[in-house]
Amino acid sequence: MSDLNGPITEGHLSSALCHTPNVSYRLGQRAAPGAILDQIKGNNAMLETFGRFKEHLAANGVNIDETKAVIGPLLNMDPKTEKFVDNAAANALVKEKQRAPFVVPDEV
Repeated sequence: MSDLNGPITEGHLSSALCHTPNVSYRLGQRAAPGAILDQIKGNNAMLETFGRFKEHLAANGVNIDETKAVIGPLLNMDPKTEKFVDNAAANALVKEKQRAPFVVPDEV
């Protein structure tokens, strides 16, 4: 395919990096900052990210106590099966109902 700008596998992995947090978001619920901190305590990377998130919102005039953020489940994916581990609700969102002619066949 002459119009590809990179290997198809890289495109697949890159798009998965975008879709995975969206799946978590869609399964999540709005929560106050304190409740979010309770859920992520002990995970330094998530605590640091949440801190930057709150700073960014505050710098842009968003009060996170009033406009609550959404926190979704922490998703783990099995790289071999490309399915979420122990999360049927997340797996159900991986391939939603499709509409013709934009249908991805089950097997190629």
